[in-house]
Amino acid sequence: MTVATATESTVKKPDVALIGAPSDIGAGHRGGSMGPEALRVAGLMQALQRMGCSVEDRGNLHGPVNPDLPPVDGYRHLPEVIAWCAAVRDGVHGILKDGKMPILLGGDHCLAIGSLAGLAHYCVERGEEYSVLWLDAHADYNTADVSPSGNIHGMPLAVAAGHGPDGLTGLGPSKPFLNPKRVVQVGIRSVDAIEKKLVVASGMEVHDMRRIDENGMRQTMNEALDRLAALGGHVHVSFDVDFLDPSIAPGVGTTVPGGPTYREAQLCMEMIHDSGLMKSLDLMELNPAYDVKNATANLTVELVESLFGQQILSRHDAAL
Repeated sequence: MTVATATESTVKKPDVALIGAPSDIGAGHRGGSMGPEALRVAGLMQALQRMGCSVEDRGNLHGPVNPDLPPVDGYRHLPEVIAWCAAVRDGVHGILKDGKMPILLGGDHCLAIGSLAGLAHYCVERGEEYSVLWLDAHADYNTADVSPSGNIHGMPLAVAAGHGPDGLTGLGPSKPFLNPKRVVQVGIRSVDAIEKKLVVASGMEVHDMRRIDENGMRQTMNEALDRLAALGGHVHVSFDVDFLDPSIAPGVGTTVPGGPTYREAQLCMEMIHDSGLMKSLDLMELNPAYDVKNATANLTVELVESLFGQQILSRHDAAL
């Protein structure tokens, strides 16, 4: 089975609201707090407008500063992470309630706990399920018991699935507030040793880089999107910039060699758009402190254009 493809004539461009979360509170490297502004400087709002979207920028959320301290009981900066994720939860939930598509500008990936919690509240209110397409080099299913660093940006999916402290697992409408069997991961190539067992036991569908190498991005994305289409409900895309190969995207703090190439990444985004499934989006882990002349931010904006329908040629028009 191959997920149905929407043509440009049948896809209504969404009303979009941008919201920034300028924090690197959950990461091991400083600098991700500058990510939202780098995306704005790269012209994200203007790119979305060119794609036909109505765009509102709601500015940045506010939270505690990064104290840059070692872990306590297995977690770094837990009180500060809770505060930031609560702010993200409320911001994302408010955008969804207003009938707009939220695009969260990170910031490190721990903030996805808040994004998923806000989405979970919204879907419970509507009596709807939600699923997640997780584009990342890392599985992000660590717990404090097995995390070598205590950095919570390596734990967001595990937390949403109910593994973590009450202050984080309680941000959603229930515990857990994410069913891991409704998560599809693509691009994974760095998983901690014990984390591998947790990922397998969770029931998540994982398309790692070996699968992409063997089957190609097209077949991999067909399988991933077919799975999400079969699950139904709201589909959230969480895009960690380290999904990309560092040769094209150096501006992240946790680069892992062997990621998707430029064309593989473009095809991935184009196919997500063609499926018509995406209803909300995270853009995470952009770190300008490691970037070169904002190149990674510029590439991220290009990929977002593809997510919203940019094509070399319009297939609909070419078929006429």
